[in-house]
Amino acid sequence: MPGTRYTLEVRPVVPERLKRMQELAEDLLYSWDREVRGLFFRLDRELWEGCGHNPKVFLRRVSQKRLNDAAEDRVFVEDYNRVLSGYDTYHQEHAESEIARYLDPDEDLVAYFCAEFGLHESFQIYSGGLGILAGDHCKAASDLNIPFVAVGMLYRQGYFTQTIDAHGNQVAHYNPTHFEDLPVRPARDAQGKEIHVHIDLPDRPVMLKVWQAKAGHITLYLLDSDLPDNAEADRRITFQLYGGDSNTRIQQEMVLGIGGVRALRAVGLKPTVWHINEGHAAFLIVERCREFVAQGLEFDSALELVAANIIFTTHTPVPAGHDIFDHATIAKYFGGKVDTLGINLEQLMALGSSPNNQGGFNMTALALRGSRFRNGVSRIHGGVASRMAAYIWPQIPPEENPVGHITNGVHVPTFLAREWANIFDMRFGSGWRNELLNDGFWKHIDDIPDHSYWSAHQSLKSEMLADVKRRVILQHRRNGTSEALIERYTQYLRPHDADVLTIGFARRFATYKRAALLFSDPQRLARLFNDPKRRVLLIFAGKAHPHDLPAQRLIQVIHEYTRRPEFEGKILLVEGYDLALARKLVTSVDVWLNTPEYPLEASGTSGEKAGINGVINLSVPDGWWGEGYNGENGWAITPHGPQYDSAYRDREEAQELLDILEKQVIPLYYARNGHGYSEEWVRKSKHSMKSLIPRFNSVRMVMEYVQNYYAPAKKQHLMMSGNNFARANEVAAWRKRLDQNWSGVSLRRADENRSELKASETYPLRVAARLNQLRAEDVLVECLVGLEAENGEFMRLDSHIFTSEGRNEAGETLFRLNLQPRLPGLQYYMIRMYPFHPALSHRFESGYMIWL
Repeated sequence: MPGTRYTLEVRPVVPERLKRMQELAEDLLYSWDREVRGLFFRLDRELWEGCGHNPKVFLRRVSQKRLNDAAEDRVFVEDYNRVLSGYDTYHQEHAESEIARYLDPDEDLVAYFCAEFGLHESFQIYSGGLGILAGDHCKAASDLNIPFVAVGMLYRQGYFTQTIDAHGNQVAHYNPTHFEDLPVRPARDAQGKEIHVHIDLPDRPVMLKVWQAKAGHITLYLLDSDLPDNAEADRRITFQLYGGDSNTRIQQEMVLGIGGVRALRAVGLKPTVWHINEGHAAFLIVERCREFVAQGLEFDSALELVAANIIFTTHTPVPAGHDIFDHATIAKYFGGKVDTLGINLEQLMALGSSPNNQGGFNMTALALRGSRFRNGVSRIHGGVASRMAAYIWPQIPPEENPVGHITNGVHVPTFLAREWANIFDMRFGSGWRNELLNDGFWKHIDDIPDHSYWSAHQSLKSEMLADVKRRVILQHRRNGTSEALIERYTQYLRPHDADVLTIGFARRFATYKRAALLFSDPQRLARLFNDPKRRVLLIFAGKAHPHDLPAQRLIQVIHEYTRRPEFEGKILLVEGYDLALARKLVTSVDVWLNTPEYPLEASGTSGEKAGINGVINLSVPDGWWGEGYNGENGWAITPHGPQYDSAYRDREEAQELLDILEKQVIPLYYARNGHGYSEEWVRKSKHSMKSLIPRFNSVRMVMEYVQNYYAPAKKQHLMMSGNNFARANEVAAWRKRLDQNWSGVSLRRADENRSELKASETYPLRVAARLNQLRAEDVLVECLVGLEAENGEFMRLDSHIFTSEGRNEAGETLFRLNLQPRLPGLQYYMIRMYPFHPALSHRFESGYMIWL
């Protein structure tokens, strides 16, 4: 139609009786409180869907009549008041006594930095798993009432929305966000002025506006460079999540790390614990060091002080996943700043050095060197991360270096389906929400009658099938697909006939996730999927990074399979993957499929979300499933590690996957035995739910951070900063002496080696050390005792520390140990020496060790 189309939004006036609807819309608590969201949904379901589940936009567009009618509707007003009562009660809760044992709510504050936060689909400042994990971390911190703030960036464009065209090409759509649509407001100082901070880029400052968002008990502070004071190029720094070239990336990471620290200072906050979630925010280490150098500390002392209360969590199991900037880029952006750190450019470069990236500045290396508490995000990934980071502590066995792990968990109130929450309320009372850490409590799931359990799941699946059908029809009509073909594509999407085995595969598309592994034997797969008595539906969804062409090719491959006659309607590829679609799928499919290359899955929380809803996992036991699988709660595909040829590995694992589907999954689902459901399937589904809810939820995860990292980091920093930073100065000087002298340190036996000993007899061990200007108290000599494992490696079972006994005539320091073995029979012992200082956060922090 010719002519200009103008926009006009007719906004209602919220009735006085419902005025706090606006307050609810401004608090991201709505992202995990479905009772709050339910109020908006009930007012106008169509509008709620049309505005992307955004309460703030909804209140601007809902009709005046609907609001007026609701204000006069006794039932709605009663529900509204009940929701408000729950909302107010939540905000009046104080920190759990368990939290207060570790963190003082009046003195302590955790500052959590991340490049993305995925709290809800209406707040598009996330791309995928890292952001969803960060959002769940924030939600659990709020539920536990931890003193906690989050720091990130407020993107004008965020990540892309996805469509898939008629040829299977992913099409990325970037839709600018209007901040007035988001639950954010400018942060203001005591005089009511907007808080702006700046970072220094080459030849110019860049101003940053600080926004804040309320999420239950916590606050997110988000940085925005789109200000009139900035040049046009600088206004675009925070425009797009993970957008632009390496210059844009380093500018974004300076905004996050340096600008984030300055934002918290400007707001008046003094964190006692700093948590870097992935390396994007690692420049906060440099900024905090600059602050202490400005107070008169030497850089090395400042680094010890800063690192003492920093936690660094890495999520990336492959070297290519880490941000690395070339030295010329670092020189360009930091060459004029090193004098404020009291060091030269070469020393700064050394903080980001890594052996696999000569000439590059590795943000993960900076985060590792600038923190004292580091972790991966599952047991397996912790091992991978410790090996990847071994160059930081080159003489320490990787399994003993300072990289630990805390396995990711998911936020149960967000991802547990409403139907299950209602059943739990009815059968267990509302107190089940306080039992998320109680393994024994969840055995009560067995008390839910099988038929009721099955019925609840089938109801969820019916809703999901209806939603997927709507999406598929829209997708194919836009692409010009004929109605006859659309009918065939949606043949299994019948909400009133949900008894079809439904398998879900939905996550970020990346080649290591091997989405196409199932298609290794198309003929066999077609046979399995075309049994009219045992119908199978496979639903794919997910985005590929716009620059990841191999991953986009995977989408095309899956699209091609959906168009094959033998798979029409049995394999579906659904576009527009986001949090809303993810919630639908993880709560309602029957089987959650995951086929990563072992050990490249850092955690993989989508399977956790599915499992807590009784969806049964079928996965390579990598990431979290390596801990979650117990033989009763799902199926595991035998992993083949990187030592195998990739083609052989894929062939073997694909064969086993199809075997599991043919011989276990499909027969079990359709084993009805005269019932309307499979009793054994329900039993396995219940095992999934009751074993995973208490172990893989974000409350457990955050409590582990509090106990194992936040509290020790707070304590470590207090020790380092006491008495005018005396300990920080002392440790920095001690480490400098180590670096200068360790290469000249040696150790030898000063006794006779014996190969046998009578029971109860003591074995006097003696060693002599040449310490090269170090003192006896600067080192520990340790004897490890153990057995030989099946693979021939030493298996440590016991350890003993030598005591020093002066020097010999050659100037060597002598150490002795009267070893009385506690093990019988054949055993082995090893002797090693390493630096020791009582103020170290980890005994192997120095990275030095000598073995005999």
